[in-house]
Amino acid sequence: MGDMKTLATMQAEGHEQVVFFCDRATGLRAIVAIHSTRLGPALGGCRMWPYRDEAEALADVLRLSKAMTYKNAAMDLPLGGGKAVIIGNPRQDKSPALFEAFGRFIERLGGAYITAEDVGTSPDDMVAISRMTTHVAGLPGKSGDPAPMTALGVFNGIKACLAHAFGDDNLRRRRVAVQGVGAVGWHLCTHLHREGAELVVTDVVQDRVHRAVAEFGARAVSPEEIYSVECDVFSPCALGGTMNDDTIPRLRARIVAGSANNQLAEARHARELQERGILYAPDFIINGGGVINVANELAPGGYDRERALRQVAGIRDKVARALALAEERGITTHEAALLMAEERLQGQTAGVAATGD
Repeated sequence: MGDMKTLATMQAEGHEQVVFFCDRATGLRAIVAIHSTRLGPALGGCRMWPYRDEAEALADVLRLSKAMTYKNAAMDLPLGGGKAVIIGNPRQDKSPALFEAFGRFIERLGGAYITAEDVGTSPDDMVAISRMTTHVAGLPGKSGDPAPMTALGVFNGIKACLAHAFGDDNLRRRRVAVQGVGAVGWHLCTHLHREGAELVVTDVVQDRVHRAVAEFGARAVSPEEIYSVECDVFSPCALGGTMNDDTIPRLRARIVAGSANNQLAEARHARELQERGILYAPDFIINGGGVINVANELAPGGYDRERALRQVAGIRDKVARALALAEERGITTHEAALLMAEERLQGQTAGVAATGD
């Protein structure tokens, strides 16, 4: 992707800054995209992934950073949106020195971007980054692993969807098909199982599937089969783009509500779900629990777990508001969620009080 095209994309999508980092000694190749600092410094995780090439990595970081702007705004956080990607295989290419080099680069950005854990990175990696910069969150002993809070937010959002679609939020005997039982998916299954839901699960890692079958009495299906499972809720908790032209016609769910980022391959897929009578929980609202948790670490006075839990419980009301707004305006739930975030982006400027209740 040429420079001019990158700048044109940035201009079209509203990005403020894109920075490429290379460190020969550690093999680090990273891109940081800062989409917006309108409401505060840009917060977003650092993803490590074996991208095919830098064009794919760039497209991902631009898309993810913009999504973080909307997510942080929709969660009422005093933060903008950004993201980082490191090109590499997280199972083979990691070293503390690589993340220290990344930390040095983050420090150079002067606080415009705050990094955190994401797909392919861990709290230990954040510790290595923190040796070189203070602009990192999600550290052990502070807010820690964001997965449990993300899962709790998704669980609350599913309750809002059930109440909207069926008139009550009871999970007993409701069937939920969970795509991906990694960190977030696993915690979500724990909540769902505790409330009596019937679980159908899939994952590309077989050990996770076996564990879910053993612990939750879940039914296992192949990754391809999960889309056509007859269920009340289809919960995408793996990577994004799973709601597309190929998968939507196969769905036999009343609700789509999960933790994955960028679930819609294109915005028009929200309309296609709606036309099929499938209620879609906007991804960047329902999965905001993790970023709420991390943001609490940055608030004055430091991390407060009780405050974070109260705010994550509020995701139920945010999802309910998006669903009601969509109905009221005759728009998709995705458009309603964007509207909620835009209201905040237009209505406020930087310097809002940090993370209130």
